[in-house]
Amino acid sequence: MLAALTGTGLSAAAGLNAYIPFLVVALVARFTDLIVLPAGYEWMTSGWAIGVGSLLLLAEVVLDKIPAVDTVNDAIQTFIRPSVGGLIFSATSAASEIDRSTWMADHPWVGVVLGVVVAGLVHTGKMAARPVVNGATVGLGAPVVSTVEDGASIGLSVVAILAPVFVVVALGLLAWLLVWMWLRVREWRRSRRPPSYAGP
Repeated sequence: MLAALTGTGLSAAAGLNAYIPFLVVALVARFTDLIVLPAGYEWMTSGWAIGVGSLLLLAEVVLDKIPAVDTVNDAIQTFIRPSVGGLIFSATSAASEIDRSTWMADHPWVGVVLGVVVAGLVHTGKMAARPVVNGATVGLGAPVVSTVEDGASIGLSVVAILAPVFVVVALGLLAWLLVWMWLRVREWRRSRRPPSYAGP
């Protein structure tokens, strides 16, 4: 159960920013005993994987805060964020230190599918809301929203590893935030529609 919560939290974090949870898992696994990645995932702790992940994170942090560029970046990330979500869910749910889930270790494809779905859902919500935020704030909201998303990704990643039970609360808050943003998007779109012609 804890493995599933950890994987879900990390996958949701990947839906906001793919490289933050990847680096959190890689660094925790490399420098502590909290996570020992199973066979086939040790490459995540290598110097080159952490280095490439750090460069991609730097690019993501910069590009995601520039209006219009962030929308293009989100389109590119449509393939990356769910993939990283699947990778991280599978790797951490099979790690024996989380809850010794031998079933997940024997069926890694389940973690991949769940991670792709969770990260994909979060990414879809983020991608749908960002153009509306940019339009409503004339681009001024992009760096603010992006910073909040990065902070949420960091927080969710840390909670997923250190206190996976609280992932349920964190995901509830994230779901509430996405629903709230979706409602604001609908309201903003309605306000932009021209009034319908009622006739003479």
